[in-house]
Amino acid sequence: MEFYVKSIRADLFPQLIDIWESSVRSSHHFLLEEDIQFYKPLVKNIYMPKMDLYGLFCDGDDLLVGFIGLSEIKIEMLFIHPDYQGKGGGWLLCEFATKEKTAVGVDVNEQNDSARKFYESFGFQAFKRSPYDGSGRPYPIIHMRLP
Repeated sequence: MEFYVKSIRADLFPQLIDIWESSVRSSHHFLLEEDIQFYKPLVKNIYMPKMDLYGLFCDGDDLLVGFIGLSEIKIEMLFIHPDYQGKGGGWLLCEFATKEKTAVGVDVNEQNDSARKFYESFGFQAFKRSPYDGSGRPYPIIHMRLP
């Protein structure tokens, strides 16, 4: 399976939201349904339009299977469709973000142990913990950066 990264056009936002939701449902088991419904319009209407978005495409047929959102030197979001998780796409997106776009930071939900371990394996180190997420909800955030 071959992946490649390219810039995202606004007409792909509906697909990004579908990937976001399916990924969140498969990895963020600590969230309630009401939380997912709370975050969904924020991701779509507030967060995504402010970021530089890059898609993870599969096998040369333009099948969008994941994406990364960057702002300046930080990874703001990285989501892979559950059917494609664990196949190297997340690693490729992280390499793209850190080597081509000079990202050096990321925030991770403390309860999302697999995401934290993924970023640690990439070299990110925790340096700070916040008891609430950016929306003021009681989901602690681990702030990480590359050394």
